[in-house]
Amino acid sequence: MPRMPKKRKLELSFFLNERGRVTYNDLCRKCQRTCKQSFRAVIVDCPHYLSKRSKRKVKEDTD
Repeated sequence: MPRMPKKRKLELSFFLNERGRVTYNDLCRKCQRTCKQSFRAVIVDCPHYLSKRSKRKVKEDTD
């Protein structure tokens, strides 16, 4: 595995695990979007992820 330059390593330091590899959050691993979050972050809300257990928002008619 090639070494990472110091500048790139500093940019990705929040994403690097103990082995020096870039690691994403479990919800973001299989996501195709570029808004991936670090494994260290706690995801509060992701606009692209909708859990089957979450309460769905119901649109109300204002007539």
